[in-house]
Amino acid sequence: MRETGCSNFSAVQLREAEETTPEGAARFASVQNEYSLLHREPEGDVLPECERLGVAFVPYFPLANGLLTGKYRRGQAAPAGSRLDSSRGERLLTHRNLAVVERLIEFSESRGRTILELAFSWLLRRPAVASVIAGATSAEQARDNAGAAGWQLTDDELDEVDSIVASPG
Repeated sequence: MRETGCSNFSAVQLREAEETTPEGAARFASVQNEYSLLHREPEGDVLPECERLGVAFVPYFPLANGLLTGKYRRGQAAPAGSRLDSSRGERLLTHRNLAVVERLIEFSESRGRTILELAFSWLLRRPAVASVIAGATSAEQARDNAGAAGWQLTDDELDEVDSIVASPG
């Protein structure tokens, strides 16, 4: 049997799709929406609805367009030719986001890890998250992305990360 998925659906749309799917017909098996340490909107209603329906959540932009890789730092210009060396950078490279990134880098490094590992591991601790969509422009990035899921964050670490994101200080 084949399965279907959807992208950028709200909780209301997921419910409507479930309620209108005829008996025996293929229902949505997954939803693909933006979700990261810096974009937490799905937590409000989409993730709980995915859990309720048994629909896998597959986040895209897990690294917030590269902001959670560590290559964008406070007080430094975006690397030339990078994803955020454009108008998109103006929206994401805010004082608040860069302050959060600096604290998340400190948190990760204090545990012998990278912010990239933190970004993936944090997502994979969410019950509804089945996998993470991660783009790569090189074999090295693909290896780093694949290896990033190896950090099993504790509940205390999750709480600390959530505190950092809520109050970048």
